[in-house]
Amino acid sequence: MKVLLATKNLGKVKELQDLLSGEDIEVISLEDIEDWEEVEETGVTFAENAAMKARIAAERTGLISLADDSGLEVDALDGAPGVYSARYAGESKDDDKNNDKLLNELEGVPEAQRTGRFRCALVIATPAGEEFLTEGAVEGRILNERRGKEGFGYDPLFYLPDFGRTMAQLNLCQKNKISHRAQALLNAIPVLKEIAQRHTTRKENF
Repeated sequence: MKVLLATKNLGKVKELQDLLSGEDIEVISLEDIEDWEEVEETGVTFAENAAMKARIAAERTGLISLADDSGLEVDALDGAPGVYSARYAGESKDDDKNNDKLLNELEGVPEAQRTGRFRCALVIATPAGEEFLTEGAVEGRILNERRGKEGFGYDPLFYLPDFGRTMAQLNLCQKNKISHRAQALLNAIPVLKEIAQRHTTRKENF
């Protein structure tokens, strides 16, 4: 069975393919789809954006499709930047500017109140109109200065108490084992396997 991961990030594709190792499921990406038109993210939640992208991908390609949306939620900012994480400081999607704005917004906020989480919503959509939502989250705290050079986005400010490090101080292998996206992908595996089983059963009945 072939499934489409609605992204052009080949690292994400490899991550999903590795998790599906041993299964008769081939993962392709938007790089494999000719003349793909980007889907504008207009949802007010991660789940809405993920569902929109997965649904459109399934409709356009006729393939079982997966899409995710993720970002940072800060409790002291009532969940901001949330779905606007990538463009928090403007449409330029500049990591440094986004981090600077976050630090400014949290100026004077006590350490105990600087809690937050990275959250990911992932939706599986089928051409028949079925949709399945899985999620993942990593709890942490927002520092008042950057630490670490790995990762991207808000990783240098996101401190993981259990590790004593920021996301940007973890290597890629460590991060992929605990990340919000990895959790959402892991939660999606049983759903994909169940869909694949149904797909196989239908073919055998013909």
